[in-house]
Amino acid sequence: MRLALAQIDPVVGDLAGNRALILERLEEARGEDADLAVFPELAVTGYPPEDLLLRPGFVRAAAESLEEIARASQGITALVGVPLFDGDLYNACAVCADGRVQAVYRKRFLPNYGVFDEDRYFAPGRELVVLEVAGARVGITICEDMWQPGPPATDLALAGAELLVNLSASPFHVGREREREAMFRQRALDNVCFVAFCNAVGGQDELIFDGHSLVLDDEGEVLARAPGFEECLVVADVEPSAVIGRRLRDVRRRALARELPEPPAVTTVAVGGGSTPETQRSAPVVEFESELESMRRALVLGLGDYVGKNGFHEIVVGVSGGIDSALTAALAVAALGPERVHCVSMPSRYSSQATRDDARRLAENLGCDFRELPIEGIVAAFGETLAEPFAGREPGLAQENLQARIRGTLLMALSNEFGWLLVATGNKSEMSVGYATLYGDMAGGFALLKDVFKTDVFRLSRYLNEQAGRELVPVSTIERAPSAELRADQLDEDSLPPYDELDRVLEAYVEEDRSLEELARDGFDPQVVERAVSLVDRAEYKRRQAPPGVRLRPKAFGRDRRTPITSRWRG
Repeated sequence: MRLALAQIDPVVGDLAGNRALILERLEEARGEDADLAVFPELAVTGYPPEDLLLRPGFVRAAAESLEEIARASQGITALVGVPLFDGDLYNACAVCADGRVQAVYRKRFLPNYGVFDEDRYFAPGRELVVLEVAGARVGITICEDMWQPGPPATDLALAGAELLVNLSASPFHVGREREREAMFRQRALDNVCFVAFCNAVGGQDELIFDGHSLVLDDEGEVLARAPGFEECLVVADVEPSAVIGRRLRDVRRRALARELPEPPAVTTVAVGGGSTPETQRSAPVVEFESELESMRRALVLGLGDYVGKNGFHEIVVGVSGGIDSALTAALAVAALGPERVHCVSMPSRYSSQATRDDARRLAENLGCDFRELPIEGIVAAFGETLAEPFAGREPGLAQENLQARIRGTLLMALSNEFGWLLVATGNKSEMSVGYATLYGDMAGGFALLKDVFKTDVFRLSRYLNEQAGRELVPVSTIERAPSAELRADQLDEDSLPPYDELDRVLEAYVEEDRSLEELARDGFDPQVVERAVSLVDRAEYKRRQAPPGVRLRPKAFGRDRRTPITSRWRG
């Protein structure tokens, strides 16, 4: 049979746009003589629709959009992800063929961990659906269904499915594409089945969907792998009936079947298809990206989609001459082009000539608009206004943060006046320990580096320069010791442990939930641990007010890590 996997970038709530995208890919698959076209999970609405699913009008509109898609399913069978109300709401796959919806599969396992809240919206399904198309028996699953090591995959195989198809919207984090493929390979081996996985691609608020759709044979060999972080249609010729011979030789499944109290309920749907293609289609197997390249592409895709899907055209970045703002600006240019990125430097008396020069050089390297707005006069005006209430007190943190808030105010003024999206530049290390100023450098509509540790900021900056074959981020910026430049001779390490030590502690505490006692046993410096954990716990109120940003790590601040602001637990 000829299989087409439509790796598309839907927009949540854009039912008309998503329908047009689905129909375009369906027509392309029909032109390729595909028997079966597979679309991602909830492709009709985009994923995740969140509380839009609580609005009956939205669910009805999704059903109407599905009917229009089904009418186009002539000469081809399409598996389309859609929310379906049938007494309750289900995360469903509609089997569209011969111009109508022939059957519906309802997702069985609903993830309710990490970034997922599907129990909030959906009821679980129970019935299996097996599709007979082009001489093959195809079992339908949706995302989490295949992450479970047993049913429904095992039940589908016992019911005779030779190909397991998985409609998915599987979010990215670093290394996820390899973990996911290893899981699918195991499912193929365990169930003696071909496996076809169709993933969404694109950015949706914090989440990134990386694509990497794939087809494996029953021995776990990759027959096709789509590229990551871009839309595509993967067309592959497969012969799922080849599993019959191995199943006859591998009799373990018979023992499993005997253990079942009764055969699982199965709806079998026969549809057309099966004309033999004139030539055998050999699908591409695209290599995985390196870790740094996957991080770069995820950040570029996330920013580009956030800007485009939310109706912005241009962005503004405050550039200090430091590495965080330099990396943010460089990634923004990769996502949007230099003509859509505005760099603004706002020096104070504590800004060195070296950082002022680097801010300008960065914009020149990137080809961006550059503006310098000195803030010393504004700082003086605030100081004059606050002179009486601050009388007799030594200058300190309030005066430092005032500079950051003045810069945030100027950037937001530019954003308001010109409609530019302000992109904040803080990284995960700073966000973890609260080394950021509320309503200052935290101001913005999107925080691109929110889930990038400081040590990775350095790695990515060097990587961008290496890939470009020239200096994008000034080398002097990379080599200079990090400083907020809010007081004379200030360095980050005056207030924080060295980043190479801090980031390892933060990864263990924030992402792996290691306790103070466990961190001590892990061999970390006790002073670094105590200081870092105390700062992390105290900064939760700041993080709640931070803009959304691209999720890159297994656990990110925001919808992923949910810690109470008011808490006296210090373990």
